[in-house]
Amino acid sequence: MAKPLSPPQIHPPFAPYSHGISVPAGQQLVFVSGQLGIDAAGNIPPTSGGQAEICFANIAAILAEAGLGLQHIVRVNAYVTGREHLPEYMAVRNGLFAAPYPASTLMIVSGFARPEFFVEVEAVAAGPA
Repeated sequence: MAKPLSPPQIHPPFAPYSHGISVPAGQQLVFVSGQLGIDAAGNIPPTSGGQAEICFANIAAILAEAGLGLQHIVRVNAYVTGREHLPEYMAVRNGLFAAPYPASTLMIVSGFARPEFFVEVEAVAAGPA
């Protein structure tokens, strides 16, 4: 199992995430490309929360193909197009993870390929081969 790394001599995380994650030898690693809030039928929710739910559902489907689940995520990189999207994104993300929390970065970006997208999420997972 991945081990969280949060040294006491640095400021604690601002949210439920780990400063670092150590992955034991012998684990398979799965790198998931950035997922946008669009479902298989091409629907794009008008809210950042709805888009975040689809992003994580897409990630879960990709991980399932490798025999893993969201609980195996060790790293999340997320991007939103404005501070107003932070609360909805964070509510979705925080509802999906429990300790040990993945390492995480959240950035505000100027936009994505299409203006109707507000959220993009990429992930790295580690678990049994």
